Amino acid sequence: MSDIATTTKLSIVGAGSVGSSLAYSALLRGSANTVALYDLNTAKVDAEVLDLAHGSQYMSQSQIIGGSDVSCVAGSDIVIITAGARQDPGQSRLDLAGTNVEILSSLLPQLLEQAPNAIYMLVTNPCDVLTTAAMKISGLPRNRVLSSGTVLDTSRLRWLVGREIGLSPRSVHAMMVGEHGDTEFALWSSASIGQAPLIEWEDEDGRRVFDEARLDALEAEVTGSAYRVIQGKGATNYAIGVAGARIVEAILGDQKAVLPVSTLLDGYHGISGVALSVPSVVGRNGVERTLTFPMNEREEAKLTKSAEALLAVQKSLGI
Repeated sequence: MSDIATTTKLSIVGAGSVGSSLAYSALLRGSANTVALYDLNTAKVDAEVLDLAHGSQYMSQSQIIGGSDVSCVAGSDIVIITAGARQDPGQSRLDLAGTNVEILSSLLPQLLEQAPNAIYMLVTNPCDVLTTAAMKISGLPRNRVLSSGTVLDTSRLRWLVGREIGLSPRSVHAMMVGEHGDTEFALWSSASIGQAPLIEWEDEDGRRVFDEARLDALEAEVTGSAYRVIQGKGATNYAIGVAGARIVEAILGDQKAVLPVSTLLDGYHGISGVALSVPSVVGRNGVERTLTFPMNEREEAKLTKSAEALLAVQKSLGI
């Protein structure tokens, strides 16, 4: 069970596959004392809350509440927004931008009335663009508006690397950064396995495992993972549910954890005015600071490309 304060409340907006999986993960892990699930679809949200409540005997000591009245989010410490148009097979996250910014513009002011002191986290895609939009809509300080960013993508990367060499992903220290989408990339230059640099890792016969082609292939597999899952089952939900709960625990437990969440950048490697995932210290105040990790020239170029892709979308939407 996570180290959380005496009384904590997490509210999740949207009782679809992602929101419900996030609530399920948070209840199992004990991410917050109270988990509230809010959705305009009364029948759907009431059924999800009831189903989750029926398993409460076997979960952590957290309680589940919720419904279709926005007042259920009142007094939240964290509000996670998962509501929005769904990503169809073959559709990029950026294709959803216009529709989901409109939804956010209507939704966010109502949430702020109920939970003015909360930290707000976007999971709805494109989460980076929506983070910048949420900053402008809400007027909240930068540390209190973030998205789950590439926390899930980083988990995918570590799992793939671990599978490649037959080790636990917990022993792999590598991050995906940039856009949570097609221009994301791995920070290979600073990645390690245990204490050993990843790019120098050798197999039992003393041969280097990760040449440039293999690294590029792993990076591409991470980037394409969501498309593969969506093609097969219509949505990604379990892994993002666990990843979201992990971020909640870092905040409510004031863990000062280093996670690649997405926040609005200001002069980070020369980039401003766009939200991107970079290594960040996450604690009770939200995103407490971003960390300037070393990057080689190729990684610097990829970060710039990621920023330019998102800035183009923001410009087209007037954000």
